[in-house]
Amino acid sequence: MPPADAHTDTGTDAAPQLATGVEDTLDLRFSEELLALFREDPAAPATRPAVSSLLGDPGAWRPVTTAAGVFQLAPVRLERDLQLISRWMNDPAVAAFWELAGAEAVTAAHLRPQLEGDGRSVPCLGVLAGVPMSYWEIYRADLDPLARHYPARPHDTGIHLLIGGVTDRGRGVGTALLRAVSDLVLDHLPRCARVVAEPDMRNTPSVSAFLSAGFRFSAEVELPDKRAALMVRDRAHRTQL
Repeated sequence: MPPADAHTDTGTDAAPQLATGVEDTLDLRFSEELLALFREDPAAPATRPAVSSLLGDPGAWRPVTTAAGVFQLAPVRLERDLQLISRWMNDPAVAAFWELAGAEAVTAAHLRPQLEGDGRSVPCLGVLAGVPMSYWEIYRADLDPLARHYPARPHDTGIHLLIGGVTDRGRGVGTALLRAVSDLVLDHLPRCARVVAEPDMRNTPSVSAFLSAGFRFSAEVELPDKRAALMVRDRAHRTQL
């Protein structure tokens, strides 16, 4: 089971009003050297991540303009990104929900099964205005252990997010990016009718960000490692919410 989402806060302290029950049938600043890596030719054959047969190629999804700036997903390359992602995982506020604090080997052990697997989960960096500032997992929720805990539908696609930089938290950036990435999923995966997420119920800022990004609260779900809020963004209602 992938870890909980962290730090997708809207910048408000108001707790969302949640109801229980399933509603439908279904789940820093960076050195110039580091930034240069993200300006490499994305088609470089030696290091480009494999295209997922289940999720396509998020690295080829177009950049989008958001209220926070131009944003793009960059599939993780372990040799390039491990140090950065591990640093984020060791932020106490992130570690409280992702539970991946420790040596870089801890983060590597989380990333490798995704990078070397069958493509049902694609780890990505979120690059905002040219700066890598967030970590994402785009995954097939209907093929994930999550599907045992809610009425999953074929091609349900899930997202996890953490905001790495403290300066990007608490001012609505998470909301803007959640809407943008869920739109990208719906635009590029036509068989996906719903984008889902399962943030920890204790993570009120994250739940609030999903609600503000057009997701609806569907149910409380008891998972092996947490009590989660099942959040759903429906393709049919994306323009209304």
